Amino acid sequence: MKIQFPKLLTVLFFLFFSTIGLAGEGHDHGAAPISENTGGPKRLPDGTVFAPKPTQRQIGVRTTLVTKDDLSRAVELNASVVMDPNFGGKAQTIVAGRVTPGPQGFPLLGQKVQRGDILVYVVSEATQTNKSLAETRLQRLRQLTDTVPRKVIDEAEAAVANEEVRSPVTGFIASSNVVSGQVVDSRETLFEIVDPARLLIEALTFDLSIANDIAHAYIKVADQSIPLNLIGVGRVMRGQAVPIVFSLSSIPSTSLAIGQPVKVFAQNTQTVKAYRLPVTALMKNPANQNIVWIKKTPEQFEPRAVTVEPLDGANVAITSGLNDGELVVVRAATLINQIR
Repeated sequence: MKIQFPKLLTVLFFLFFSTIGLAGEGHDHGAAPISENTGGPKRLPDGTVFAPKPTQRQIGVRTTLVTKDDLSRAVELNASVVMDPNFGGKAQTIVAGRVTPGPQGFPLLGQKVQRGDILVYVVSEATQTNKSLAETRLQRLRQLTDTVPRKVIDEAEAAVANEEVRSPVTGFIASSNVVSGQVVDSRETLFEIVDPARLLIEALTFDLSIANDIAHAYIKVADQSIPLNLIGVGRVMRGQAVPIVFSLSSIPSTSLAIGQPVKVFAQNTQTVKAYRLPVTALMKNPANQNIVWIKKTPEQFEPRAVTVEPLDGANVAITSGLNDGELVVVRAATLINQIR
């Protein structure tokens, strides 16, 4: 039988391509694996983090080149904000009675007042019950000025007149403890007036040697390190601690309040070789160790355990764990630390 050449060529072509895709016995590799997206940020098996450049730009990663320097040693002290007695005060009543508004009504929190302004009146009980009798008694005592002590006459005058509670200083109303018609006792504090630009910081230390060796001091306010000026050290123990008083060189008027707890970073005259880094660069690992993130390659970050000492509130001193010339993440370190 005669076979046409074009038909034979077609059959051979079909047989060839139908058999080249079949694997031999024992050589089946299974289904082809599904490709994964390896371009996103992830934690690598060695503990480092892979973060591509687009991710770094999106989260705002910033690094700094570290160099060891001589930094002052510092200690962290518990402190609180207190009133400057020269620029703050309390408005108290001398007699017991009922409170009534002043000429401008009751002063409100945050309202500015001038020294000598009438804040409220206090109507004494004697005036409310029997004013005419009190006035008669006052007139009789005034006629006996030579034989009656001045203190008795002053008490009689206070019983007749409404006491004017005035502002002792110029400042802002920090606290108000009165409402209309309230009955108050003598010596009760009705208002506190402070000047927010003239506040003091009172720190406590259990070691008197620390108080005697303070070169510089700082507090942290709104992520800023504010310098302090040492005023003096108390010489009377308070709860087994010695008080140290500082004034603020500059302060935002809305950042601190009387009684607010703060941390004072007192630097002494000793120095230590360390690296200065902002507090935002310091993280914690699962073992609760202090770490920073080192940029090893353009897209790879390595966690590094470090030893830390306080410095000025906004910055810390890294005493071990780093080397000169390394790039440390100082911004968005929290986000890198969360990559899994």
